[in-house]
Parts: sequence; structure tokens; C-alpha cells
Amino acid sequence: MPDLLAARWLFGLSLAFHIVFAAVGVAMPLLMVLAEWRWRRTGDPVQLDLARRWAKGAAILFAVGAVSGTVISFELGLLWPRFMDFAGPIIGLPFSLEGFAFFAEAIFLGIYLYGWGRVGPRLHLASGVVVAASGAASAFFVTLANAWMNVPGGFELGAGGAATGVRPLAAMFPDGWEHEVVHVLLSSYVATGFAVAGIHAARLLRRPGSALDRSALGLALAVGGAAALLQPLSGDLSARQVARTQPLKLAALEGQFRTERGAPLRLGGLPDPDAGVTRGALELPRGLSLLAFHDPDAEVKGLLDFPRELWPPTRRVHLAFQVMVALGSLLAALSLAAAWLALRRRPWPRGFLRAIVAAGPAGFVALEAGWLVTEWGRQPFTVRGILTTAASVTPVGRLGVPLVLFVAVYVLLGAVTAILLYRQIAATPAAGDAEGGA
Repeated sequence: MPDLLAARWLFGLSLAFHIVFAAVGVAMPLLMVLAEWRWRRTGDPVQLDLARRWAKGAAILFAVGAVSGTVISFELGLLWPRFMDFAGPIIGLPFSLEGFAFFAEAIFLGIYLYGWGRVGPRLHLASGVVVAASGAASAFFVTLANAWMNVPGGFELGAGGAATGVRPLAAMFPDGWEHEVVHVLLSSYVATGFAVAGIHAARLLRRPGSALDRSALGLALAVGGAAALLQPLSGDLSARQVARTQPLKLAALEGQFRTERGAPLRLGGLPDPDAGVTRGALELPRGLSLLAFHDPDAEVKGLLDFPRELWPPTRRVHLAFQVMVALGSLLAALSLAAAWLALRRRPWPRGFLRAIVAAGPAGFVALEAGWLVTEWGRQPFTVRGILTTAASVTPVGRLGVPLVLFVAVYVLLGAVTAILLYRQIAATPAAGDAEGGA
């Protein structure tokens, strides 16, 4: 395997593994804080049990995420030293601030876990709020760095390609940063909310009388469902920003090979780069022009207007984008169904519970697909239009060896995490089972 490909695989697998724990670190603290707030307000012991259980789960996943995040930090320097040499002076600020957010999250998570009965109720609840805010802040700062890689700014290129005239704040907040940040944060709440909902829906199918699982399901769906309904609006804003600043990426996302006015929106299909067509897609007339520019007659640039060597892997980008959109739409539809059932104050039907169980992993699959779209869609560049991925990689060879070793470590770490979470979820009897009649 070529060293460039091995480096990309190694970093890609590390990021794919870590992003699950990063998303949980954003959303899980919010769930545990909401459960504790309910307990403080109502005195319901079920809510106290739920807050404690979710806090333990958050701690396990935070610990694993800290390990995988540290690995990624080292890999940035070891695998991509030329990228870090160029980009470090420009976007070092958000990376540094992410470190502060991480330490704040770790400190206050410790207070939250060990402060039950040892600190005042307001301080304890406030520590949970800080954990939730710090997790969101970590994602915020990392996403700013990624946004800069897609739309670089805040510097000038000097002689020999070195960055000069660096403006850290301008680099930290590139064009369209707000759309990418909101999209990432919402996807974290969607993925975690539906994963937690799927777990408690499965438990309710076995123990229909569990008060804890009924409450947990409603709370997880409230967080994940609200985010899922907002996500299409965020996606629309992100797509319009991509259309304006990254027309080549938009063309790859949509399988748009030829420049045309009134471009159709393609659902499904398989791009054929050699023939310059997307085969088997359902085309909605003028849909892409309308969504990307809010003008059904707007011109959309096609891939054939750009040099072939600058094309991202069109087929993979298009398919990953279709997976993300399809699963996001499915979760939004389930959220509407959940809201309708909640408003009518009806018990969760077993068919709906089965649907939630089946959709439990969908949010994380969509999240992974979205990151593939972002990273593949920027290729062949690490910093779009400035620094290629081939020019960023380390000159050190034989990267296939650490690739195999790290895959083995991630498999082992994932298995241990799964066992710990299974024991946390399944081994402890659910609070409220007795009063629920299970």
C-alpha cells in the first residue's frame, strides 16, 4: 500500500472512531443535566436514577474519547507534518481553545460524578451545565479549524508558499463557519439522541412497564428529535454556502457534470466520471438550482468546467451525501411521528418502538457519512486550493505497519467499550420497574 494511502486510511479510521465519542461528549451531558433538572423540580426518584446512569455512561465514553482524541493530536504532527507546519501558525488558536474546553469538561465531569451529596444542589447542577457547554465548545473549536481548511483565509501567501500577514481571528472564523458549526452540533444531538432512544426503546419492548425507560425515551427523543427537525434547515444553509464558496464540491455532491441553468436535483444514482453522466438517478427538474441558489433558473457549475485532476472522488462523495440526506430525512420523519404521539398523549406503540430501535444507529451512520463528504469533497487538497494532501504527508515510509497496529488497538478498545456499556445498560435493573408493573 502506498504511504500516502496508508496515512489517509490511518487518519481516517482514527477520526471515524473518535467522532462517535466526540458526538456523545457533546450531547450526553445535556441529557444527564435535563434528567437531574427534572429530579430537582419534581423529586421523582426515577429521574435521579436516570441522571446517575447517564452520567456513568458519559464518563465511560468520555474516557475512551480522550484516548482516541489524543491519538489524533499526535497523528496530525506525525502523519501530516507539512500541513501542521503551514497551518499551525494560522489556525493554532482554535486548537488551543479546544484544549481548554476539553480540560474544563474533564474537571467539571469529575465534580459532577463525585459531587452527589458532597456539593450543593445548585453547584452540582451547574457543574453538569458546564460539562455540556464545554463538550459543545470542543466541537465548536475543532469545526472552526475544519471550516478554515475548506475555505482558507486570514493570511497571504508569501514567497515560496509560506503564510504571511496572519490574522488569527479572521482565520478562525472563515466564510460560512457558522453553517458548518451548527450542522455539526445538531448532528451530534441527533446521533446521540436517537442512539439513546433506540437503547431504551429496546428495553421497553422487553419491559413495557419500566418507568425509567419511558422517561428516558421521551427525553432522548425530545433532544434528538428537535435537532433532527432543525437539521434540514441547517443543511439548506450549508448547501447554499457550499454552492457559493465551493462550486466544485457541490458538483461532486450532486453528480452534476455539465454546467446548466435550472439544474435538476438528483436523488440516488451513480456518477460515471468517464462518461460524464449520473446514471439511475431520479431527477427533480430545477431542484438543485432552487435549493442551492433559491432561484430555479440559477446556473450551477458542472465538474467538466474544472480540471480533472482537481475533481474529488465523485462517486464516493455523491453516495456518502445521498446516505447522509436519506438517513437525516428518515430521522426527521420519525421525529414528527414522535411529536404527534406525544401531543396526543398516547403510549408508544410497539411498532413505533421497533422503528426507533432500527433507527438507533442511523444518526451515527449519517454523521460518519457527513464527515466523509466533508473530507472527500476537499480532495485532492488538505487546505483547499493551496496545499495538496500528497504534499502534506510525512516523508517517513512503511506506514502500513502502524495502520495494522492501530486498527487492532481500535478493535480492542471498541470491544472493551461495548462490554462496559452493555453491563451498564443491561445488568442493572431499571428503576421504576416495580411501580410500572413490569
